[in-house]
Amino acid sequence: MGDGVFYKILNEHLVDGALSPGTEIGIKIDQTLTQDATGTMAYLQFEAMDIPRVKTELSVSYVDHNTIQMGFENPDDHRYLQTMNAGYGIYYSRAGNGICHQVHLERFGRPGATLLGSDSHTPTGGGIGMIAIGAGGLDVAVAMGGGPFYLTCPKVVNIHLSGKLRPWVAAKDIILTVLKILTTKGNVGTVIEYTGPGVATLSVPERATITNMGAELGVTTSIFPSDDVTRQFLRAQKREGAWRELLPDADAAYDRVIELDLATLAPMVACPHSPDNVKAVSELQGMKIDQVAVGSCTNSSYKDLKTIAEIMKGKKVHANVSFIVAPGSRQVFEMIARDGALADLIASGARIMESACGFCIGAGQAPQTGGISLRTNNRNFEGRSGTKSGQVYLVSPETAALSALRGELTDPMGCPESGYPLIAMPESFIIDDSMILPPSNTKMAIFRGPNIGDPPYTDPLADSLHGVIGLKVGDKITTDHIMPAGSRLIYRSNIPKYAEYVFENVDSSFAARSLENKKKGVYTAIVGGASYGQGSSREHAAICPMYLGVRIVIAKSFERIHSNNLINFGILPLVFINESDYDVMRQEQHFSVQNLAELVGKSDRIPMTIGDRTFEFSLLATKRQREILRDGGLLNYTRRRI
Repeated sequence: MGDGVFYKILNEHLVDGALSPGTEIGIKIDQTLTQDATGTMAYLQFEAMDIPRVKTELSVSYVDHNTIQMGFENPDDHRYLQTMNAGYGIYYSRAGNGICHQVHLERFGRPGATLLGSDSHTPTGGGIGMIAIGAGGLDVAVAMGGGPFYLTCPKVVNIHLSGKLRPWVAAKDIILTVLKILTTKGNVGTVIEYTGPGVATLSVPERATITNMGAELGVTTSIFPSDDVTRQFLRAQKREGAWRELLPDADAAYDRVIELDLATLAPMVACPHSPDNVKAVSELQGMKIDQVAVGSCTNSSYKDLKTIAEIMKGKKVHANVSFIVAPGSRQVFEMIARDGALADLIASGARIMESACGFCIGAGQAPQTGGISLRTNNRNFEGRSGTKSGQVYLVSPETAALSALRGELTDPMGCPESGYPLIAMPESFIIDDSMILPPSNTKMAIFRGPNIGDPPYTDPLADSLHGVIGLKVGDKITTDHIMPAGSRLIYRSNIPKYAEYVFENVDSSFAARSLENKKKGVYTAIVGGASYGQGSSREHAAICPMYLGVRIVIAKSFERIHSNNLINFGILPLVFINESDYDVMRQEQHFSVQNLAELVGKSDRIPMTIGDRTFEFSLLATKRQREILRDGGLLNYTRRRI
């Protein structure tokens, strides 16, 4: 049996372990990326390792999250990043240059390379034929220092594409259809590989939309082959030399094959409050809307914005709709400005935002109370928009633009095919990398503002722990639930301050209670349901609870990145052996566990006394991860070995 594209690249980068699904492997990382909301802590951790310069082929630090700069905290972070990056061999993409995933695809992505990013939507790079994986910032810091990235060797699901999309059906509708099939749960340890004749009908930006939002499936990553379409995109970016052909073998074996005929797909919409709550747009057509937002790393390419500009040309946004457009990169922004598309959008009544994450992460453009917001981004978790009662629906740019004109959710299939704007990919993009600052050959003074602290350390694992169940939550707890984004992101460099907001929108007293218990030597455990920790890669959802004294999280199942982050910061992710035990556990019950360091070193089962009963839980951790837990986290583990 032959190999698919994913395993071909994996074979080239394997440095530890064997390619047997379900076992732990270590791979060499060629490129890394960070963004400013996760990057500051990642670089503080890299400094703590005392490594003089990054050892990767390429590492890029992007500023795209906290660009509104309402106070000193964010500009201080950005100056720290610029001055630190220069002396350590890291490229620095300035605020305004664009969203990390869009810019990296345009200017740095390389077929056949491995990319590790401190953002869960790093798999966007799979659209260009890379193994691109999201991880916590500490994992990225270790990779920058030359260390392997460890992951569970995944099984591969092949989505075999045939046919061609009909007019008014978009790449967004493909990934929403896949989410409807596979959902957000149960896909840990899986990779999605797209193959088939339908692949050749999709441009690189369309492929990137699909791999980007594949993150919502909970998979390790998604990947497309590198073919002549990829070559044409890189040629237009003046980077044809980075191209290599990467196709699956004719007899490539996959763990599962899903057939998808693109010609049969229809416009889809993800309804509140989960990306897998997917319905056909036709089912909800006519629903009144208050806001439409086009942008984010999912749908902000030149093709996306040129398409909506053609739809809006000569028309006006409905009087009851606020229409927001955010180009994904400065390259896209300049190109639509020079070819007139930007003028058409402005004339229609669109509000033009900076090339940044913006509304997607709740940094501005919150909808009104109870407002219905159509967005082209990738997540619609409750409260993520900045309005707790906001109802966010995820759609394609085409559906978004047509709905903005009518003031109601509109099924594009009701429009004539002759009216569909056929936007060809440019033969040449505008190339201006002046806002990407190359590293320096010499160290410079590093700026450290008052909001920038030191990375927190944990003590080695104690032989016994006692404490209290500080919180019991249900299924699908996201990292947004654990660590709120939006206005709270200004504290990402200041762990004691940011920790005040742990679970703020779930139980506002949790942080204060936990910190008070910690001062008394009483640790905290959290009990959760299925898919605990889905969503963003933000390691602060592990760091800040650790700072508050959380040492154990018990759940029915964990999502990959968050489980790894918990281990990286010395928190045990324990899984229910009997899920019915979840029902009998109560918040405020006391727990104790003995011989913990010994058990973590050798046992898959951890007994705990909770209340007046003893329960057993599974510790799903590799030998290496057990050593990390015993050391008190990955930073301690790495420093000890350096």
